[in-house]
Amino acid sequence: MNTEKPWHSMPPGQVLVELGASRESGLSEEEAEQRLKRYGPNTLSEASGRTLLQQFVAQFREFLVILLLVAAGVSALVGELDDAIVIAFIVVVNAVLGVVQERRAESALGALRKMASPKARVLRSGEVRMVDASMLVPGDVIMIDAGDSVPADARLIETALLKVDEASLTGESVPVEQNASAVLPVNAPLGDRVNCVFMGSSATYGRGVAVVVATGMSTEMGKIAAFLQQEEDRTTPLQQRLEYLGKRLGIVAVLLCIGVFIAGVLRGEEVFDMFLTAVSLAVAAIPEGLPAIVTIVLALGVQRMAARNAIIRRLPAVETLGSASVVCSDKTGTLTTNQMTVKRMYVPGRTIEITGDGYSPDGALIENGQRVDARSDPAVMRTLTCAVLCNDARVRSVSVKGSAGAVTTRASLEMVGDPTEGALVVAGLKAGVDKIQLAKWAPRISELPFESERKRMTTIHRTDDTYLCCTKGAPDELLKVCTHAFDGTAVVPLSDALRAEIQGANVRMADAALRVLGMAQKELTALPDTVSVETVEDGMVFLGLVGMQDPPRPEARDSVAECFGAGITPVMITGDHKATAVAIARDVGILTPDSVALTGAELARMSDRELDEAVEKIRVYARVAPEHKVRIVDAWKRAGHVVAMTGDGVNDAPALKRADIGAAMGITGTDVAKGAADMILTDDNFATIVAAVREGRVIFDNIKKAVQYLLSCNVGEIILIFAAILMGLPRPLLPIQILWLNLVTDSLPALALGVDPPSRHLMQRKPRDRNAAVIGPVAVRRMLIYGLSVAAVSLVSFAMGLGWPGPMDTSAENLLVARTMCLMTMSFAQLVHAFNFRSYIDSAFRVGIFRNRHLVASVLISGSLQLAIVYIPFLQGFFDVTAVQGLKFLDVLLLSMVLLAVGEVLKWVGRLRGEQAD
Repeated sequence: MNTEKPWHSMPPGQVLVELGASRESGLSEEEAEQRLKRYGPNTLSEASGRTLLQQFVAQFREFLVILLLVAAGVSALVGELDDAIVIAFIVVVNAVLGVVQERRAESALGALRKMASPKARVLRSGEVRMVDASMLVPGDVIMIDAGDSVPADARLIETALLKVDEASLTGESVPVEQNASAVLPVNAPLGDRVNCVFMGSSATYGRGVAVVVATGMSTEMGKIAAFLQQEEDRTTPLQQRLEYLGKRLGIVAVLLCIGVFIAGVLRGEEVFDMFLTAVSLAVAAIPEGLPAIVTIVLALGVQRMAARNAIIRRLPAVETLGSASVVCSDKTGTLTTNQMTVKRMYVPGRTIEITGDGYSPDGALIENGQRVDARSDPAVMRTLTCAVLCNDARVRSVSVKGSAGAVTTRASLEMVGDPTEGALVVAGLKAGVDKIQLAKWAPRISELPFESERKRMTTIHRTDDTYLCCTKGAPDELLKVCTHAFDGTAVVPLSDALRAEIQGANVRMADAALRVLGMAQKELTALPDTVSVETVEDGMVFLGLVGMQDPPRPEARDSVAECFGAGITPVMITGDHKATAVAIARDVGILTPDSVALTGAELARMSDRELDEAVEKIRVYARVAPEHKVRIVDAWKRAGHVVAMTGDGVNDAPALKRADIGAAMGITGTDVAKGAADMILTDDNFATIVAAVREGRVIFDNIKKAVQYLLSCNVGEIILIFAAILMGLPRPLLPIQILWLNLVTDSLPALALGVDPPSRHLMQRKPRDRNAAVIGPVAVRRMLIYGLSVAAVSLVSFAMGLGWPGPMDTSAENLLVARTMCLMTMSFAQLVHAFNFRSYIDSAFRVGIFRNRHLVASVLISGSLQLAIVYIPFLQGFFDVTAVQGLKFLDVLLLSMVLLAVGEVLKWVGRLRGEQAD
């Protein structure tokens, strides 16, 4: 099959024949699999990443690592082979750890990209199903609706007012109106091929059906793939701030190490020994592992969010989530179950209750306690017929096993499409109105899609002798285009009294927390020359109202309460009637006695200044258009808040982009909305937003824990060496020991702190300022105290090894024991010290020593490695250590535990002073 043909110059039927495809059934699954093997996945090739060897070599480009290698070389030249081997070994181990961390982060981020892969609606074996866009093949018949991204190059075979934004491909800023029936010259330029759609473009209006003609690198987008490679920058603002912090700390550390070198030389130490000490101390002092640790913590956190149904598309959103102070949420499907059920129906002069729940055909129509025979009731039949015809949803039976294992059908229905429309189809089934049969009687030939501005949708159907126009929409907007009504027996003028009766029924339904839609129709003997809102939606005949209910999600109330407890303001924004919105908002706790609800019309009349003054009291916005969302976001941002905003439609994209965190609906959301969002909620659930905010706080807290732990340990090492030189003592640690200490006590505990469980205070404190420093004044003071404590117990251990509190003996034998004791004390003290960072204000024992199993494991592994070099004979010589026995070992353990006591005292004082984690 040649897919490089001029498809735009062929009629639709010929294209289908050439591609071996069927409009009615599409490709079979077997044929699709064979073509996938032949053509490959429908993806654009990406620039290949660095190889394992390239990643390994890159680890040796850091200045300090190069300096270490130079030091190892010098050691080898002067005969210190043991030192050279150990330095080289530690450098290689650090490089391996760096590669492992980098690969792990890449793997995590790659998994996230797969989770966010686009979907496509394709006709396979006669059924429309959702598949990954990467699985499309030439010959697939795909469905395109407003808001969808076009997943491959395709020839249109049907269009209904379809307009496509091709700016990413052709540069055309105005959406192009498509025409499936057009047959164009072979040499028609790309921008003029109105009968084709191309990968990378998006539908902005109407709908269409197309057959795929090219996939992957064979598409027009694929041909210029190098231009369209859009690899996102993975460096987040937090990573940038930490990189800046690391550079500043590096400069300070190098200056201090130069000072240590000069002080040691002036005191009479060997120049070469002090050079190695200074270099080793510089390497130990600079937290070079921070970028990798931060990337891993972010990636793992984002994967945890994905497991909780929140897919993060942009890493900076993780940090912003932790600062969110306002969550603006849709109502339908987000705060509610999205299981719409028609509960009540109004036709002029009558109100009818409809029983049953969810997408089940079981139910009946009840009027005044009596069952209504819908088939013999013209008013009911016309209203439900209109509701089912003017509808893009469909339902199909699902086989359900009975109690005895028997298979029954029609016990449950699977809905495909908009939940509101699905509820209307199910209501029709309860009255005996079947959509499949109606479509045969009155096939749809044209339509005017729903628009948020006019809040209506109209479909046109051909019957035997007329054209039937069916309209559904918001009752107040629908009544504007109605001049008559059907009273059950005849079409009568829509008098003021009847209009008032309809409006009263609408209000009563809305007050009962029902979502209300109106139905209207008119018949035409001939179609107008141009099918438009002006030529069709005029002089309509009002039929009736249907009221449906979408109950709150059970978890919504708890999530709203959690928001208020965390200092986050939840706001509901919906297109529903104000009374319905208020009822749901009160039910879930969003609308409190001191807050108010506003309609879109009232919002439109407010100036920006008036909105700014009132925005913090407005908790519910009803009957709003998507453009209102941008004003709401801007008002909250001007008030200094960090705003999360949900959306699902094409017109929601500006608000999603304007918000600090745009959250698109994964189920009902359009591709355009998802593309504009920072986060996708795969379950469309408000609780998922709150869970994501909680996870954002956890990630930021844990990164701070890792950073502060690393820096406090590094501060302790510098203070130890500097203090010993100032006090006239021998060097308490050798260069090899400093490097080993850095390797053993830094990476594993810091990573374990990066996955620490959330603290009990996490959602009980106000959102942090997103511009706040990673290390605040309280944190600086805390790190200095911890660093001094680590240095102090290590120095005491060193002195005790030399004979303190009695006369100190600096003989070679005593110095070997003293350095071993110092190394062990500092190593164990830092490992014990890691538990101090489980919480800044709660006791380590209250938080739970064993609650973070990763931290316990990392401490045990690191501690075992430290014991190994001290007690395994052939390793002792490499590290210039000796076995520490009896009371000296007990002294090491007791001094190490002092860090836990220091932490408890610091936290106690902090609680007395009312300090918070910073």
